Amino acid sequence: MAKKIGILTSGGDAPGLNPVIAGFTRTAIKNGYEVIGFLDGWKGLIEGEYEKLSLDKVKEIVQEGGTILGSSRINPRKVENGFEKILKTLKNLDVYAFAACGGDDTLGVAKILNEKGANVVGVPKTIDNDLEATDQTFGFDTSINIAMDAIDRLRTTAKSHHRVFVLELMGRHSGWIALEAGMAGNANAIIIPEFEYSLDELCRLLKKRHDGRRTYSIVVVAEGVIFPEMKEKVEKVGKDSFGNVILADLKVGEFLADEIKERTGLPVRAVTLGHIQRGGPPSAYDRYLGLRYGAKAAELIHESKFGRMASLQGMKIIDEPIEKAIAERKVVSKDLWLLAKSFFG
Repeated sequence: MAKKIGILTSGGDAPGLNPVIAGFTRTAIKNGYEVIGFLDGWKGLIEGEYEKLSLDKVKEIVQEGGTILGSSRINPRKVENGFEKILKTLKNLDVYAFAACGGDDTLGVAKILNEKGANVVGVPKTIDNDLEATDQTFGFDTSINIAMDAIDRLRTTAKSHHRVFVLELMGRHSGWIALEAGMAGNANAIIIPEFEYSLDELCRLLKKRHDGRRTYSIVVVAEGVIFPEMKEKVEKVGKDSFGNVILADLKVGEFLADEIKERTGLPVRAVTLGHIQRGGPPSAYDRYLGLRYGAKAAELIHESKFGRMASLQGMKIIDEPIEKAIAERKVVSKDLWLLAKSFFG
């Protein structure tokens, strides 16, 4: 009788999740396993909700965005007897091993479960590309191209009306999306969480650009940027089950636009790209990368390499310990920030 293995997708969705599911399922079935998918992230494992995955089920999902298994931000740490319920589900369903696909919060839970005796492997997933131990996460390529396209489109209306546009992009702790999309889109200023860039400095740059000229400006800001002037606002904003500030309530883009308008008198508009960055079909690269990650996760289970995750290193997919991915966050380096800053203006 074939061993049963599973996969779940947790946290925010990212273009490439369905290719991961497809790559995992195809490789696992080829290796003789029965495959199930837990529904809505950790919720499915806690409540025993799943569906069988077959070759027919995954044969045409590679081009689709989102995840056919659904996702949620449920944190087993916050659920009464959460870990015990997960272990019970695995036992009751006779699941030999499973792959957890998610970011640092998801992989942190996977690490604990592995320490409690569950056979777990990881697939690194974060739209922000901020996980250590892998060169790039799937979904990132799609997101920066969507963001770059938004900058290109905003530029035409900014030029027509001689306005300043503030574009808020994703990036809670790191500014990879803002940096790469901003540089590719030729933004006039880029503000990311890793490095301080004061409102005074920004407003001086914008006033200089708009001094008596019929011009425009594009300012890109990562959603996780918190200016010192926002301290009071941050204290009032709620947090999710993992203790993260709910950035949708913080609205740094709107805050920044209001500050620029008040300090410079320039016409300013704020645009928050939001979930558009993570929606829709994945790029060719993210489909390719997702398939490779999923296949590697299935191979790790087949090789009994539990407590490890798929990792992109250069052109190769290897495996790394899960704890390496969550030990620290991958952030934009100072040399890249200085290069971007040298193009401001």
